[in-house]
Amino acid sequence: MNMDVLLGLQWGDEGKGKVVDFLAPKYDMVARFQGGPNAGHTLEFDGIKHVLHQIPSGIFRDNLKNVIGNGVVLDPVVLRKEIEGLGKFNISFQKNLFVSKKATIIIPTHKLLDAAYEKSKGDKKIGSTLKGIGPTYQDKIGRVALRVGDILSPDFNEKYNALVEKHKNILAFYDFDLKELPQLEKSFFEAVEFFKSLNLIDSEYEVNSAMSNGSKVLAEGAQGSLLDIDFGSYPFVTSSSTMTAGACTGLGVSPATIGDVFGIFKAYCTRVGSGPFPTELFDDEGEKMRKEGNEFGSTTGRPRRCGWIDLPALKYSIMINGVTQLFMMKADVLNVFEEIKVCTHYELKDGTIIDRLPFEISNDEVKPVYKICKGWNCDLSGINTYEGFPQELKDYVAFLEEELNVPIKMVSIGPDREQTILK
Repeated sequence: MNMDVLLGLQWGDEGKGKVVDFLAPKYDMVARFQGGPNAGHTLEFDGIKHVLHQIPSGIFRDNLKNVIGNGVVLDPVVLRKEIEGLGKFNISFQKNLFVSKKATIIIPTHKLLDAAYEKSKGDKKIGSTLKGIGPTYQDKIGRVALRVGDILSPDFNEKYNALVEKHKNILAFYDFDLKELPQLEKSFFEAVEFFKSLNLIDSEYEVNSAMSNGSKVLAEGAQGSLLDIDFGSYPFVTSSSTMTAGACTGLGVSPATIGDVFGIFKAYCTRVGSGPFPTELFDDEGEKMRKEGNEFGSTTGRPRRCGWIDLPALKYSIMINGVTQLFMMKADVLNVFEEIKVCTHYELKDGTIIDRLPFEISNDEVKPVYKICKGWNCDLSGINTYEGFPQELKDYVAFLEEELNVPIKMVSIGPDREQTILK
């Protein structure tokens, strides 16, 4: 079992990038298995903040292979900008970055389709990042998408034009303006030429061969479990499998290879875009959380919806993913609260108490049942051991462990690498 999986347990933005970067020295390879440039994995060290969108978060560690797996949808323009933006850090992309030839490509008209579909939904919109993710996955499932390996084909332009014509017919139905397309295509084809200089591989062979030779692999997920296309808060979800099972299909590995499953969650809860969020706060406490946690999307800049931690949701994610270890992020955001609430159950309008996620029930029909915990109400900066935490924080961690029945092995108290405390 040479592969461990790291994924988010809430609605994304849990801090996965920081944890991957922290754990990376224990591994020989980090492999992204799903999602696309809608992901924004933030890492901070040496006083510099980095946001990665498609490149695995192990890229800053020397002698570590980073693989973009077949389950990812790739935007060549975004990837080129990412690589060029990291140029000043002396990263050897030729040595350390590998891209699956089976990964699906986002083309310019996918972004236009994304905008057209979202606009057509009116007040029922999903909250898409408009990066073309959903339409690209649609084409993948529809078996008409282009893949990374196609750019090496002599008839790539013919394949591209055929797909664009399909998209134009759909866009015409929505009466969508195509004036942006020429400039988008110019950038796209320039990026495709750049793409050809990268290591394009059959990643399933690379990953399995590495494990057969004793190398340790960390599979890096994007978004969060509650955004999974099957088991998330459908239809307000992403378009890929964000679960442990997605690591198998997104990298081409057997379930038997998986060892630990690291579940990342915030000490509270956030969500971007539309969809149910039973513990969402609309008052001063929610605004205080947003301000303290700098809760704005790393990819879009959109303000995140904030609320108290939701244990039924976490238990659900732990169950479907087989989580073996928990990592709690952004505990420092709760420094300013004298009391901290934990949702343990839900109460329906008829008084029924339930402990399962009410996916099909709107927020106004569900009332969270809270347990009140005493806040630590102090600055955690400067603390570098778990023993040094205030007792109230240790009590909070102990309560969550007892409820979730999985050990919390790490607590993050700030954005920097050094502000990661092992328990």
